[in-house]
Amino acid sequence: MFHSIDRQLYTLLVVNLWRDPVESMQIIAFWLWLERSGFNNAVTKMLSLPYILVNELADEALTCLNCISNHYPSSSPDSHDIPLIQSLMEKEIDLQFFHHNRVPAAQGIAKIVKEVCLRGLKDIMDSAIERNKTQNVMESQMVVPPMVHTGLNKMGLGGMVDMGYGESEVGQPWNREIEVPPDDRTMFVTFSKGYPVYEWEVREFFGRSYGDCIESLYMQEVEANEQSLFARIVFHSASTIEMILNGMGKAKFTINAKHVWARKFVPKRAKPLSATSPASSSSPGEMPASPHLPLSLS
Repeated sequence: MFHSIDRQLYTLLVVNLWRDPVESMQIIAFWLWLERSGFNNAVTKMLSLPYILVNELADEALTCLNCISNHYPSSSPDSHDIPLIQSLMEKEIDLQFFHHNRVPAAQGIAKIVKEVCLRGLKDIMDSAIERNKTQNVMESQMVVPPMVHTGLNKMGLGGMVDMGYGESEVGQPWNREIEVPPDDRTMFVTFSKGYPVYEWEVREFFGRSYGDCIESLYMQEVEANEQSLFARIVFHSASTIEMILNGMGKAKFTINAKHVWARKFVPKRAKPLSATSPASSSSPGEMPASPHLPLSLS
């Protein structure tokens, strides 16, 4: 039996977040297998979250799927690589669980894809694939207009132009620092449930390692008796993120004996949809404009 909420989550992944339709079907099957294994209401909980966390949870699901596919050494898969999934579930769960159950998990997920997902999601998948093809064709046909030169070089004036109004901006463009948008200077960090990390600890950690590098820091807003599970850090310079990640897509740190995961923030903005796009409605999980994203994973 396939429920409408499962279709809603799949639509969110492939339409709103523009994730790969085939890969997203495996992610849905993964969540359904978890629910059948005793981890209840995973899909319902995810639909109540901001898009940014749904996207992060989908990435963690891929980590679990890789573990099930035996892409991790059998000796010690890192159980701390799925902090949001651990926070979402009401039972203890880690990568060791998926590694030890990789055979029944692989068989169960494959069966759900074939018998459930392909039947209940194929129309959305086909529409998303067609939309992606149309979008790719449109983007490939976009032509960047050539730069228009004023012909000053032909007049022997070169790039140095002085019209008597002081220093020319045309003459020395290197003097103006290119402004990098905040999203391109932002890092997304997550924390483990049960091990609260506070704003002052985050600021102290990065300040000690990289100096006065933080422009602003937005911790998840929670009630007084709850802990923040994620934060967004806007740095003064995008190069700070490159130094922190050191060429990796995701980095793990320990702040006062508590695990912290960091990755570059990738905002999921809506792309123009073609006429073949699946219909979607606004969701309570849509990323709000406010830098503070309310969330409860309990």
